[in-house]
Amino acid sequence: MDEDIEVSVVMPCLNEEETIGTCIRKAFQTLAEHNIRGEVVVGDNGSTDSSIQIAESLGARVVHQPIKGYGSALMTAIKSAKGKYIVMGDSDDSYDFSDLHRFVEPLREGKNMVMGTRLKGKIVHGAMPWLNRYIGNPFLSGFLNLLFRTGISDAHCGMRSFTREAYEKMKLQTTGMEFASEMIIKASKARLEVAEIPITLYPDGRSRKPHLRPFRDGWRHLRFMLLYSPTYLFLIPGFTMFLPGLSLLITLLFGPVHIGKMLFNVHFMFFASLLTLTGFQIISLGFYAKTYALIQRLEEDRLILFLTKHFTLERGLVVSLIFFLLGLIPNIYILYISIKTSFGPIDQIKPALFGLTFIVIGIQGIFSSFYFGVLGIGKKRSH
Repeated sequence: MDEDIEVSVVMPCLNEEETIGTCIRKAFQTLAEHNIRGEVVVGDNGSTDSSIQIAESLGARVVHQPIKGYGSALMTAIKSAKGKYIVMGDSDDSYDFSDLHRFVEPLREGKNMVMGTRLKGKIVHGAMPWLNRYIGNPFLSGFLNLLFRTGISDAHCGMRSFTREAYEKMKLQTTGMEFASEMIIKASKARLEVAEIPITLYPDGRSRKPHLRPFRDGWRHLRFMLLYSPTYLFLIPGFTMFLPGLSLLITLLFGPVHIGKMLFNVHFMFFASLLTLTGFQIISLGFYAKTYALIQRLEEDRLILFLTKHFTLERGLVVSLIFFLLGLIPNIYILYISIKTSFGPIDQIKPALFGLTFIVIGIQGIFSSFYFGVLGIGKKRSH
């Protein structure tokens, strides 16, 4: 009976005829040894070898996903799984499915998710390339922890388990290798209780090259993490440019600055203007991204919740208009001087540059306010 299944062991598969049989046998044997009512579900991703026949002959249930990708294969298999708990692992025999009971026990005790950690366990010689072991995995796991404070030591370990309820809360979407990062990030954002257990990674049993491409897949993980963190991608760089740029712009407007033998004058004012305008644009993009994430219920950010509560289109227009007028005043003054001198040569570069910068910020602010107003309408409809 389907309702009697407690654990579904899920394996993604793409041409794994050399190893999938070993993985399935270990999984079924471990389920039997520990009296776990379970099944094995293989998410086939378009295998052209005998992987499917081997899996079915050993009693595994095979579901097919023609859309290529590690995440695609796993999401299809998990959707089809019937167990209360899901244990996932690669079908290349690099993970020992004789260990799967260790991934079930913490779930029974109330944990929402269990992560294997190779970095705190054992990596058998030849199981992981030196670059991945000492640079790629530590860097990506560390960067993920910096951005999302997950506390996971090995964020890209392919053997992990979770409850069905936890999986539904995570609402995973990515189809490639970044699926592993997405799961950790969304588990953290959903405040799931996650346990880590040390495991052993073995050399895979394949004679062909692995599907993993270190640089391509590493970039996909990094790209996903950045796109999922507008604060680090947009707001921090934006404010890092905007605030110093604006300060320098205003300071140089009232005269050159001497620091030792160095002179900062009009040429640096152009640089300050560039920093100010670029920073303001990046900050705007960051707020767009965060507001979108709030509307789509991807995350709840205190700053955006505060802004959406207190920001109105009219207030945004007033602030933007102030910037616009502050930029317009020096330009009116320059026009007055030009008329007074019959449009002869004048030396008013600093006021002109200051005015130009503030006018552009004002115009950008006006249209940004309207755009936030549009997002606000979408937010009200989404609720």
